[in-house]
Amino acid sequence: MKILIIGAGGRLGTALMRAYRDKYDLIGFKRSHLDLGKFERLRINLETLSFDVLINAAAYTNVDHCEETPPLAFKLNADAPGLMAEVCAQKKSKFIHFSTDYVFDGEKREPYVEEDVANPISVYGASKKAGEEKVLAAQDRHLVVRVSWVFGPDRPSFIDQVIARARENEEVSAIADKFSAPALSDDIAEMLPQFFDVDLPGGLLHYCNTGQCSWQEYAQHALDCCHEFGIPLQAKTVAPLQLADMENFLARRPVYSVLSNDKYTALAGKPPRPWRDAVADYIKTSYSKK
Repeated sequence: MKILIIGAGGRLGTALMRAYRDKYDLIGFKRSHLDLGKFERLRINLETLSFDVLINAAAYTNVDHCEETPPLAFKLNADAPGLMAEVCAQKKSKFIHFSTDYVFDGEKREPYVEEDVANPISVYGASKKAGEEKVLAAQDRHLVVRVSWVFGPDRPSFIDQVIARARENEEVSAIADKFSAPALSDDIAEMLPQFFDVDLPGGLLHYCNTGQCSWQEYAQHALDCCHEFGIPLQAKTVAPLQLADMENFLARRPVYSVLSNDKYTALAGKPPRPWRDAVADYIKTSYSKK
């Protein structure tokens, strides 16, 4: 099977490349290789390549920058995936596109299912919602996987920033009134191949590690794991911040954007592992030797 990954240099794309390099005929495009904003070049590149599955792990993900540059956000997060989806439909190849929990407004207080109406409250969320619609309109076998709070060993994320601050300071803080669920990039890479068959139904699919937490709870668990594994930190606890007090945020964030794994669990036959286990495994593997 020939797999093409766009966004191969990002946090998720690097995890996919590492997981699949010994299993598939694999091609990866990093940002330096392929400019998603140059549509004609993008189309030519995709049309001249032979592949069974195209995975798009690239996106314009800086939520506040998107608020300042809406045309660029929609170009990269909606129009480019739409073009990829059209080419894949013409080639009868499977297209798998990653989206986000930020397509929801956060007003719900129980996990969002795939059938819930997307109602984004930021330019980033709106651009990703538009991308979902373009992808699914191109071919009903295409798959859009919504993920949240992706972390992993290949690019620093929130959890790494917290640990870095805790190494240098006795006090660290994180937002206590915003809730979602982390998703380990390696776990995403491991679960995805079961959906590579082009004849499998497409549509929307939610995936994250099981459970839910606030940023403060997520950060506190990371610090607890570091102390358990003997990783030296100055800070032991994470103080609470309020989302409303984050004056440096330009874009609105959904207060509650936990994704339900029920559909994934029914398809895969088992749920993703709990987020606490995934975080502990990541910290033990990535930090114990540092």
